[in-house]
This record gives sequence, structure tokens and C-alpha cells, in this order.
Amino acid sequence: MKRMIELLVCILVALSVGAQQDTLKYRICLKDKVATEYSLQRPGEFLSAKALDRRHRQGLKVDSMDLPVCRSYVNEIRRQGVNIVVTGKWENFVTVSCNDSMLIGRIASLPFVRSIERVWICPNKEEVIPQRDSLVNCPEKHPEDYYGAGAAQIQMSHGDKLHEAGFRGQGMTIAVIDAGYHNADRITAFDMERVLGVKDFVNARADIFAEQSHGMAVWSCMGLNRPKMMVGTAPEASYWLLRSEDNYSENLVEQDYWSAAVEFADSVGVDVINTSLGYYEFDDKEKNYTYCQLDGRYALISRQALHVADKGMVLVCSAGNAGAGPWKKITPPADTDNVLTVGAVGKDGVLASFSSVGNTADGRIKPDVVAVGYKADVMGTDGNLKQANGTSFASPIMCGMVTCLWQACPKLTAKEVIELVRRSGDRAACPDNIYGYGVPDLWKAYQEYLSQSR
Repeated sequence: MKRMIELLVCILVALSVGAQQDTLKYRICLKDKVATEYSLQRPGEFLSAKALDRRHRQGLKVDSMDLPVCRSYVNEIRRQGVNIVVTGKWENFVTVSCNDSMLIGRIASLPFVRSIERVWICPNKEEVIPQRDSLVNCPEKHPEDYYGAGAAQIQMSHGDKLHEAGFRGQGMTIAVIDAGYHNADRITAFDMERVLGVKDFVNARADIFAEQSHGMAVWSCMGLNRPKMMVGTAPEASYWLLRSEDNYSENLVEQDYWSAAVEFADSVGVDVINTSLGYYEFDDKEKNYTYCQLDGRYALISRQALHVADKGMVLVCSAGNAGAGPWKKITPPADTDNVLTVGAVGKDGVLASFSSVGNTADGRIKPDVVAVGYKADVMGTDGNLKQANGTSFASPIMCGMVTCLWQACPKLTAKEVIELVRRSGDRAACPDNIYGYGVPDLWKAYQEYLSQSR
């Protein structure tokens, strides 16, 4: 009986500890991968066949950056009494959570640890989970145009001509990395059969369809396929819906989540990534960025984004919505080279006042291009279309069209696709830090590809 009581006490203590929320998170940067159990000669153990095929088509080699973080290092860090949150193989880091900062001192003394930075403190905010709605049937609308509410958004860059030529995203995979997809699985306008999977990097136990609705609105710009109601810019692509944004605080750790999400997208063979997220100001004001740090390499999210095209994927990201405020500038990862940073214009082609401007700290043109982001048509959580403002929507509108362009130009590498889109802009002859290369003409880009392929 005594042993039984002791066992029950141990179980209750374990449950209590397990239920206690960790209040601190740290990013632990590692020195190397010398203890890896993986081999570059066996890439199929850590990359999917589709990911390997994408690299092969573009002449890209699997390198040490692709090797997972050393498991023995991760296990040794865990043994110090912390919980593993995510790992990042490209930048070689482990993010952990704990309640005792003294544990971090022990970890810092491990021979394979290079540096440690605190990236999160538990906020004094209650999480509010949006109420889930029942299945929502979208109202039928019958405007004259096939694209319905989305007509102007795709016609501005002649993406509709790519669709007419048969390029609607078939065979292409897009990852949406965002804040949540509230109710998307219950709105009949979304074709859930085109969703290859979902993954939450903020909270593995959360329901990604019960979180914030921003990602759902973003996805609708590309993925809706309801003729005469709204057809998105890549209606026949396949999608991964990923969550990296914590709705309840603003901390560096969200960049760790994002890094893990991008690497996951790579590993499962994604072609194009849309991220309508950006960071420059945090709950911990000491972490705020300055203009001189907008060099595409200072922020973790920018360094991570820099690797995306090297892995054969195109990253399309929002420029930011700080144009009318004191910051005004683009927000990381929008400062990164070899990504398409998208600013916002109205359906008249005039820049939205909120759209963030460039250039980068090292003088590169940003944004790259612009698309409709003022009064953009998106889906609401109630199944009704609405209009929304933000480069958050300009980015996916452009992302879907870029995906269709790449489908039409399969011999191009990721970096060549980005350059082709830039060249097709209506300001390509004289780009600036407001419109970038301007409004791209993706049908013109396709014609250029055909002429060079003959």
C-alpha cells in the first residue's frame, strides 16, 4: 500500500510539472555538426524525394547545411533540464524552454555551444481562442467576370492570361506560413483536398483552424476556386498550411518557429513559400531593430530567408505596413536578397500609404514589386467575402501568380524566376524604393521565357 501511495504521489508531481507552463525560451547556437549520424551520401533520410528532385532539376547540391542538428547535442541539452521547442539546421540552433535561467548557464558551458540568446518571456496576457463556427456555405455571387471579386487582383499583372493558357498551379506546391487559419476547414469555398497537410510550430497541441484568421484570409487570395464568386491566383496548386506566428506576444522566438517552418517546407518538397509576416518591434524593446540592421543578414528570419532560393524554392513575402508610421521601412525578412518582397497598391495602381518602403541598409532595391493590397478581396471567417488592407494580401496575390509562372517556365531556377518577375515590372528600367520594379506583367515574363527557350 505504501508503494502504491508513493507511486501516485510521483504521478501527481509529474503531471503538475508537465502542466506548468515554461516562462523562458532561449536560442542556443551550435558550433558544428561533427557528431551527426546522417550522411550527405544518404539524403533520403532527411529530405523527401520531391525535395531532392527539386534540387536536382536546378543543379543544387545537398550540403552540410541540409544535415539535421546533431541529435546527440540535442539530447545533451535536454538532459540539462530544459524542453526542446524547435531546431534549425540551416543556422544550426536549438530553441529551448524552461523556468530556471540557471539551467542556461550549464548549457552555455557545453563544448559544442557557440552562443545563447533569450528569445521569449511569458507575457502577462490571457490567450483568447476564437470561437469555432459551424460549416459555412458561401453565398453565390454571379458577376459577369469569371474571377468574381478577385478579377482586378489577378488582371493587374495579367495572371489571368497564364490561367487561360492552362497554368493554374497544377503540380506546384505552396507553403503558407502565417498566424492561423480560423474556420478555413469549415468554409465550403476552400477545397481542403488541395491541402497536403498542416503543422503548428508555435503549439503542437493547438488546432490550426481555431487560431487567428489572418492566414485564412491570406490563403484565400491564392486558393479560392469559386467561379463568379472569387477565383484566387493559384486555384489548382497544392498547399501546406503552417503556423509560426504567436498571436499573443511579439518576441524573437517567432523567428525560430518560422525558421523551423521553412525547413519543414523544404523537406517535404514545397516549391513556393508565402509569408505575410514581418518583424521590427518587440515586447522587449531592447530587441527592436534599427535601420542599419536591415541588411538582409542581421535578423535570424532574414538569414534563414536568404537560404531559401539556394534550396530551390521561391519565397514571396510582404513588405510591411509601416509606411505611414514612424518606422516607414520594410520589415525583416523583406530586407533579404533573392526573395520577392511585395508592396501594396490599390486597384488603380497607386501605392497604398501604409506600404513599407526601402531601400535596404546596403542599398538594394526593396520592395521588389507591388500588387493589390489596398481594398484587396479576401474571405472572411463567416464565409462572406470582404475587403482588407495590407501588404499581407499583396504578397499572396503575387505569390499565386508567380507559382503559375514557374509552372509555365519549368526550366528556370528559383533565382531565375525572381529575376524574370523583376524584369517584367513596369518600372524595371528605373526601379525605386517605393514601387521597386513596379507592377510585374507575368504574361510578358512568360513570353520572354518562350523567346529565350527557342
